[in-house]
Amino acid sequence: MAAKLRKGDKVVVLAGKDKGKTGDIVSVDPKAGKAVVDGVNVAIRHTRQSQSSQGGRIPKALPVDLSNLAIVDANGKATRVGFRTEDGKKVRFAKTTGDVI
Repeated sequence: MAAKLRKGDKVVVLAGKDKGKTGDIVSVDPKAGKAVVDGVNVAIRHTRQSQSSQGGRIPKALPVDLSNLAIVDANGKATRVGFRTEDGKKVRFAKTTGDVI
């Protein structure tokens, strides 16, 4: 099945403690149905110092369920994603505006 949300998409969080926040998708795990969004669902991780990295309390973005994310259209509102063929290629489009994503 084609992915409705992909790496680099601008999304808004629909539910949870970060509801209403927007950010870009850093990575997607389709098998688990989760995505990591920059600046959303951030937790502090304590890391030990090593030769290559500085130790301390490092903020890390944790995965968010795909069902709690919606893509942002040209108007800045949350929208659903649809698929259609244009010039023999399958493209994603925003259901609210009809624009190709």
